[in-house]
Amino acid sequence: MRRIILLYAILGSMVILATSCASSSGNTGGGNANGPTKTKQTSYSPNIVPADFTTKIDNKYFPLKPGTTFVYRGKTQDATEGDVVAVTSDTKNVMGVECVAVKDTVTEDGKMTEKTYDWYAQDKEGNVWYFGEDSKEYENGKVKSTGGSWEAGKDGAKPGIIMPASPRVGHTYRQEYYKGEAEDMARALKLDGSATVPYGSFDHVLVTDEWTPLESNVAEHKYYAAGVGNVLEIAVKGPQERLELVDVKSG
Repeated sequence: MRRIILLYAILGSMVILATSCASSSGNTGGGNANGPTKTKQTSYSPNIVPADFTTKIDNKYFPLKPGTTFVYRGKTQDATEGDVVAVTSDTKNVMGVECVAVKDTVTEDGKMTEKTYDWYAQDKEGNVWYFGEDSKEYENGKVKSTGGSWEAGKDGAKPGIIMPASPRVGHTYRQEYYKGEAEDMARALKLDGSATVPYGSFDHVLVTDEWTPLESNVAEHKYYAAGVGNVLEIAVKGPQERLELVDVKSG
């Protein structure tokens, strides 16, 4: 949730959107992500039951099989961008939930600018939850910042749903929550989109609008192909950027 959306503004007032992780009382558990589209809440308190989760992530729009590496290439306004997303066999226990660790390495003009470990788990309904990230930004080979890092259950940070089991057009969901640092949101725009990238051409693609209330002038559309995952990202607000899937490797 970092490549296009920059997380640095402080949210003055909080609007909480109802998903499977937010009931009308703000206290929920892992389950169906297709709740009411939008509801104002006074709190966001997903009730995480570790027994409801697994490290087998086979959501058709967000499959994470250990040993799989996704290779992306793209352009920003100022550089050629690369992104290598590797699903490792490592796990991390967060809030009692065993999560798959995914290594995400970003380069600009061949130089590493960011390395992140993201932690995901899937609930028994098929929703994929995001439990945090260990993120480091680099400059000239040295760590410049760890801003944006967060871990659910610490300092008020809470997990969110990165991909619902059955996305529904118009449904908005919270992907992460660490106040003032990580507050990404998403909304399903269509289920019948199409995308052509170096890796192939895809129909019946899920297209989402993804943004953060921390930066109102930045947003992107992401394209998810069934059985593959994220194949394309296009900035629709803010600096121009396009990131395409060029290869998928199996370890």
